Amino acid sequence: MAKSLAAAGVTDIVLAVNYRPDIMVAALKKYEEQYNVRIEFSVEAEPLGTAGPLKLAEKILAKDNTPFFVLNSDVICDYPFKQLAAFHKQHGDEGTIVVTKVEEPSKYGVVVHKPGQTSRIDRFVEKPVEFVGNRINAGLYILNPSVLDRIELRPTSIEQETFPAICADGQLHSFDLEGFWMDVGQPKDFLAGTCLYLSSLAKRNSKLLTPHSESYVHGGNVLIDPTAKIGKNCRIGPNVTIGPNVIVGDGVRLQRSVLLSGSKVKDHAWVKSTIVGWNSTVGRWARLENVTVLGDDVTIADEVYVNGGAVLPHKTIKANVDGKLIPLSPRPAPVLTAAVEVPAIIM
Repeated sequence: MAKSLAAAGVTDIVLAVNYRPDIMVAALKKYEEQYNVRIEFSVEAEPLGTAGPLKLAEKILAKDNTPFFVLNSDVICDYPFKQLAAFHKQHGDEGTIVVTKVEEPSKYGVVVHKPGQTSRIDRFVEKPVEFVGNRINAGLYILNPSVLDRIELRPTSIEQETFPAICADGQLHSFDLEGFWMDVGQPKDFLAGTCLYLSSLAKRNSKLLTPHSESYVHGGNVLIDPTAKIGKNCRIGPNVTIGPNVIVGDGVRLQRSVLLSGSKVKDHAWVKSTIVGWNSTVGRWARLENVTVLGDDVTIADEVYVNGGAVLPHKTIKANVDGKLIPLSPRPAPVLTAAVEVPAIIM
């Protein structure tokens, strides 16, 4: 996301958070240097919903008269920032929402356009019983600073309060998203979204993917950080992401999983549909599957079976777990970003 924002001319990024911003600072520092952007934090004393954080960051977002992006942090897609900014400038109204088509619109809030118009939004229909359209809010917007005048500094919803008000004035448009889209706020969706991302890299023949010629690649769509170490006689793939400084032992089987920075999977372990947290260790001959999630610094002992378990950080698991073990820590709140030519806010 940071790379795409920088490519679109964004130079300042503000993250709206209300839960432990300290753990994000170090991780994001590298992006400042890598993409030549400035990243700031807007910390909420209380959760302010999806519109309140914009008001909290008003000094940054309204420092000039240029529009700003707003992004939900739990969405993954092909970010069309340049095209979106051009479209918004062309129609000249107050706001633009990126929308994506879905097969079952009855599960979502659906965007309905004004009669005879392809982009101007008339209203939103929440979980419609009858078909009114198949485009839903994709969690990515571009707004003029004047929108901030519609928002009070209190817990408030941009979807339920701000957007309907802009609609009533005929100032809100939609922009169709091409390519993949996924809400990745839940572990199973995070894994599904990772698969979509890897598939998109494969379609573009991206050099980021590990080539099929590597003996351990099985089924393709494997993304491995250059600092990771892979043992002998492994079978990795399809749809596996391995982060920085990860160590994979000999004879390991990995499928549809994400291994985060500093984690270790020991010899002959089987890991499928699993998120292995930062600095966690999976023991020899252990088996993890069915959307298992390990928090930071978790240890799974040798020969332990975990089926759909969710493990809090800094825990050691020495016995088999069949089903949900313990809830993970709460997800950090949304994020903001702002830029020079086109500011942005990530929620």
